[in-house]
Amino acid sequence: MRVATRTNLAARVLMFSAVHTQRLVTTAEIAHACNCSSHHLAHVVQRLQSNGYISTVRGRSGGLCLARPKDQISVGAIFRLFEGDIPIAECFDDKSNACPLVKDCRLRNYILRAQEAFYHELDMVTLDDLVRGNCGLVDLLTMQPAPAGRCKSASSGGSAR
Repeated sequence: MRVATRTNLAARVLMFSAVHTQRLVTTAEIAHACNCSSHHLAHVVQRLQSNGYISTVRGRSGGLCLARPKDQISVGAIFRLFEGDIPIAECFDDKSNACPLVKDCRLRNYILRAQEAFYHELDMVTLDDLVRGNCGLVDLLTMQPAPAGRCKSASSGGSAR
């Protein structure tokens, strides 16, 4: 399975916003810090906004911020939002499926189960799990060291379980 660029960008937007909860951030800042295209980022921001994950403010002093608390944003839900319309294999696309085996293929069911297991794992992770105590990420996204005592080791990831 491969994660689409827009899904990756959505995660970057949310993590950047989660690190900067004290202020509005701009897509230009996110693009610069996350090394991505402002054009692609704008499409991702629009989708996150229309689905209630971020709030946007227009104008000269505008920007964006999280519309929900970090612990209420599921990584699995974000992945479904951006990956849900992309068929994992040809046989899952009703419009373009040309596989003659689809009716009797057992592999299709295993692929479906694997996909559900993938989403299930991500459903247990929140945006807060990705940023809380992640001083390396905070350092990268704020361009300054995080205060001492607020860091967890990299091996302590997966606290959602």
